Amino acid sequence: MPSLTLVIAADHPAFAGHFPEQPIVPGVVLLDQAVLLVEAAEHVQVAGVAMAKFLSPAGPGEALWLDYERADRAVRFEVRAADRKVASGRLDLA
Repeated sequence: MPSLTLVIAADHPAFAGHFPEQPIVPGVVLLDQAVLLVEAAEHVQVAGVAMAKFLSPAGPGEALWLDYERADRAVRFEVRAADRKVASGRLDLA
Protein backbone atom coordinates (compact mmCIF):
# COMPACT_ATOMS: atom_id res chain seq x y z
CA MET A 1 0.00 0.00 0.00
CA PRO A 2 1.56 3.32 -1.05
CA SER A 3 2.11 5.95 1.63
CA LEU A 4 2.52 9.65 0.78
CA THR A 5 3.29 12.65 2.93
CA LEU A 6 0.27 14.92 3.22
CA VAL A 7 1.39 18.49 3.87
CA ILE A 8 -0.94 21.15 5.21
CA ALA A 9 0.94 24.33 6.06
CA ALA A 10 0.56 25.61 9.60
CA ASP A 11 -0.44 29.00 8.15
CA HIS A 12 -3.15 27.56 5.86
CA PRO A 13 -5.99 30.14 5.65
CA ALA A 14 -8.60 27.55 6.71
CA PHE A 15 -7.23 27.59 10.27
CA ALA A 16 -8.36 31.19 10.80
CA GLY A 17 -12.02 30.18 10.87
CA HIS A 18 -11.77 26.56 11.92
CA PHE A 19 -11.47 27.14 15.07
CA PRO A 20 -9.47 30.24 16.04
CA GLU A 21 -8.83 29.22 19.66
CA GLN A 22 -8.07 25.56 18.89
CA PRO A 23 -7.42 25.22 15.15
CA ILE A 24 -7.93 21.87 13.43
CA VAL A 25 -7.59 20.85 9.80
CA PRO A 26 -11.04 21.03 8.17
CA GLY A 27 -12.24 17.77 6.65
CA VAL A 28 -12.64 19.39 3.25
CA VAL A 29 -8.93 20.33 3.28
CA LEU A 30 -7.97 16.73 4.12
CA LEU A 31 -10.15 15.44 1.27
CA ASP A 32 -8.82 18.01 -1.19
CA GLN A 33 -5.23 17.08 -0.42
CA ALA A 34 -5.99 13.34 -0.60
CA VAL A 35 -7.60 13.79 -4.03
CA LEU A 36 -4.67 15.84 -5.35
CA LEU A 37 -2.10 13.33 -4.10
CA VAL A 38 -3.93 10.29 -5.50
CA GLU A 39 -4.48 11.97 -8.87
CA ALA A 40 -0.80 12.90 -9.15
CA ALA A 41 0.56 9.55 -7.94
CA GLU A 42 -1.76 7.32 -9.96
CA HIS A 43 -2.25 9.54 -13.04
CA VAL A 44 -6.03 9.30 -12.69
CA GLN A 45 -8.93 11.69 -12.23
CA VAL A 46 -11.10 11.42 -9.14
CA ALA A 47 -14.80 11.65 -10.00
CA GLY A 48 -16.03 12.03 -6.43
CA VAL A 49 -15.85 11.11 -2.80
CA ALA A 50 -17.95 7.98 -2.26
CA MET A 51 -17.47 7.92 1.50
CA ALA A 52 -15.45 9.76 4.13
CA LYS A 53 -15.11 9.39 7.90
CA PHE A 54 -13.28 11.82 10.13
CA LEU A 55 -11.96 9.93 13.12
CA SER A 56 -9.76 12.36 15.05
CA PRO A 57 -8.64 15.97 14.63
CA ALA A 58 -5.32 17.06 13.16
CA GLY A 59 -3.72 20.35 14.17
CA PRO A 60 -1.66 22.95 12.32
CA GLY A 61 1.72 21.65 11.22
CA GLU A 62 0.99 18.07 12.34
CA ALA A 63 2.81 15.42 10.27
CA LEU A 64 0.24 13.50 8.22
CA TRP A 65 0.44 10.59 5.81
CA LEU A 66 -1.94 9.34 3.17
CA ASP A 67 -2.06 5.57 2.76
CA TYR A 68 -4.13 4.33 -0.15
CA GLU A 69 -5.00 1.28 -2.18
CA ARG A 70 -6.31 1.38 -5.73
CA ALA A 71 -8.88 -1.19 -6.81
CA ASP A 72 -10.42 -1.00 -10.30
CA ARG A 73 -12.45 2.25 -10.36
CA ALA A 74 -11.96 3.31 -6.74
CA VAL A 75 -9.28 4.17 -4.21
CA ARG A 76 -9.58 3.40 -0.51
CA PHE A 77 -7.58 5.79 1.64
CA GLU A 78 -6.57 6.53 5.19
CA VAL A 79 -5.04 9.72 6.57
CA ARG A 80 -2.97 9.19 9.68
CA ALA A 81 -0.82 11.08 12.13
CA ALA A 82 1.80 8.58 13.30
CA ASP A 83 -0.32 5.59 14.45
CA ARG A 84 -3.52 7.62 14.93
CA LYS A 85 -6.20 7.45 12.24
CA VAL A 86 -7.41 10.90 11.25
CA ALA A 87 -9.71 10.08 8.32
CA SER A 88 -10.60 7.27 5.95
CA GLY A 89 -12.80 6.80 2.93
CA ARG A 90 -13.22 5.84 -0.69
CA LEU A 91 -12.70 7.91 -3.83
CA ASP A 92 -14.44 7.00 -7.10
CA LEU A 93 -12.31 7.31 -10.22
CA ALA A 94 -13.50 8.80 -13.52
